[in-house]
Amino acid sequence: MDEVIVYTSIGWGPCMATKSWLKRHKVEFEERNVSENNDYHLSLLKMGYRVTPVTVIGEEKIVGFNPTKFEEALSAKGG
Repeated sequence: MDEVIVYTSIGWGPCMATKSWLKRHKVEFEERNVSENNDYHLSLLKMGYRVTPVTVIGEEKIVGFNPTKFEEALSAKGG
């Protein structure tokens, strides 16, 4: 299984919902908070995104809180 990375911002509801969903489904992930780390913010911008959350599962990038897409991407990667 490829690693899961979630780009987040402090206090943003969809970011909290994404992290909560992943934890409930026992998906290990790395949180990259763009509010606290400028390098993470720059990485997000280089990928073409200006909003959070962005969840990276393998090659899939999912913008916002979207459990259906999380399940599809995790299933495709054997999660």
